[in-house]
Amino acid sequence: MALGGGAHIVVFGNEKGGSGKTTAAMHVAAALARLGKRVAAIDLDLRQKSFHRYLENRVAFRTRVDPALAMPEILAFQPSAAKSLDDAAEEDATRFDALLTETRAYLDFVVIDTPGAATPLSRLAHAMADTLVTPLNDSFVDFDLLAQVDPVDFAIKRPSLYSDFVWDCRKKRLLKRLPALDWLVMRNRIASTEARNKRRVANALDALSGRIGFRVAQGFGERVIFRELFPMGLTMLDLPQPGVEISLSMSHVAARQEVRELLTALKLPGLGARAASV
Repeated sequence: MALGGGAHIVVFGNEKGGSGKTTAAMHVAAALARLGKRVAAIDLDLRQKSFHRYLENRVAFRTRVDPALAMPEILAFQPSAAKSLDDAAEEDATRFDALLTETRAYLDFVVIDTPGAATPLSRLAHAMADTLVTPLNDSFVDFDLLAQVDPVDFAIKRPSLYSDFVWDCRKKRLLKRLPALDWLVMRNRIASTEARNKRRVANALDALSGRIGFRVAQGFGERVIFRELFPMGLTMLDLPQPGVEISLSMSHVAARQEVRELLTALKLPGLGARAASV
């Protein structure tokens, strides 16, 4: 297993769909490229391929409009064609390990987007992560991925399967004498107004973070602009762009700041204060 040394591996993982993994992964990968880092991107959601299409859209925009647009390298993963599920899983693991072994020696970062399901490839990526980012919509429906809560006082009852899995990944890294996995839970689509649910989710995350050891960061607000940028392959940090009829509003300025704050919260090696100025 290609662990330790070389590129820092950032995995966006959540076994529930619709949490904003792809949007966050694209913004982080593009931001690292803008900072002059050697960064590659891998999409392991082999069915939806949203991250890969986002990257392809960026290539097309770069070719058509702005050749200077910062671009992460796209690492396309080719899944096994074996008919046996066990054979396919074993071959996929070998191929994925070889892909990372081959590329991480010359890269600074590898950003990996995983599917919203517990696939063998997703679990393999989690096991290889140096930094794990789990976007989480601000609701107890999504919080249930991490832990179960008491319906009366919202106290933590027990960690859920995903938290147990991440804990197992951490133990395996420690047994291999590797640096500890840094786990960041990213609160996504937070309501702009104060609400009882918002406070309860925040309190539950604070209580759980101390118990199972993750950091909490604010992610992106619920903004239409993030969906509008996908067809062009752009991120908030790319605006304004010639030929793109999007005028920066106060909401857009706030969204750009959210991206910078996420990059700062990740505490990735070699960035320091530059993360806030991307």
